[in-house]
Amino acid sequence: MDRMYRMLGFWTAVFAVLFFVGDMFNMAVLFFAQTAFFVALGYMKLTERMYIYIFGAYLTLFFVSFTYYSTFIMNPGFH
Repeated sequence: MDRMYRMLGFWTAVFAVLFFVGDMFNMAVLFFAQTAFFVALGYMKLTERMYIYIFGAYLTLFFVSFTYYSTFIMNPGFH
């Protein structure tokens, strides 16, 4: 399970570099932070149950934040 977190760190790093090259600096910083989070967790040697709990908390935080953003902040059709 620890290798899966390192793999997630690799892919978030790839996306962070692509966002940085595409001049999307806010998204690049967000993905660099996720990269650091996933890689750090990947080397902590936790139990598989703890990794699953952390991933569940991460997904819950993401879905709540995304729903809040898309409902109250994002204005579709306005640039």
